[in-house]
Amino acid sequence: MAIGQFGSALEEVLKRKGETRGAAGAAAHVDASLIGKVIKGTRKPSNEVMASTVKHYDDGQLYIAAAGEVTGGAFAPWLNNVDLHRASVLIKSIEEIKEVLAASGQAPISKTNEQIDESERQQIKRLLMETVEAITALTHLAAVLCKEYSFSWLATWKEHRSTLKAKKYMK
Repeated sequence: MAIGQFGSALEEVLKRKGETRGAAGAAAHVDASLIGKVIKGTRKPSNEVMASTVKHYDDGQLYIAAAGEVTGGAFAPWLNNVDLHRASVLIKSIEEIKEVLAASGQAPISKTNEQIDESERQQIKRLLMETVEAITALTHLAAVLCKEYSFSWLATWKEHRSTLKAKKYMK
């Protein structure tokens, strides 16, 4: 993960909201110069700074960048060179879901790892990669819908977790 992804996401959020680095610093309980270093990518944001700013701004892009930072890149990256209009993101998400379905019809997932040959392993790898691409598209769709229609990213995920707990899918 490139240093500064959280910083660039924070900079975009500040521009969208018309806020200053000082305001972000106040939200994170640090000074504006530290926020400037995070934005420039010369200083890695602490978990506390990320937690404070994502909670304060409640922005999907910022949450995604923080998750990527904390996991070392093991999360859907924010796509900053694509059309993020809600209709475009929806169309791309549907396309990616269709690709997962197509790959799932070819992957021998009824077999265990010990039962597959290299060709079958590659089919499973294709399914995995298509799944990750769909997750990325759907994550962006959720972020775009939250932003476009003023839904809280955090409240959306809290509601989802509550539903999962009610269904006893998690404790």
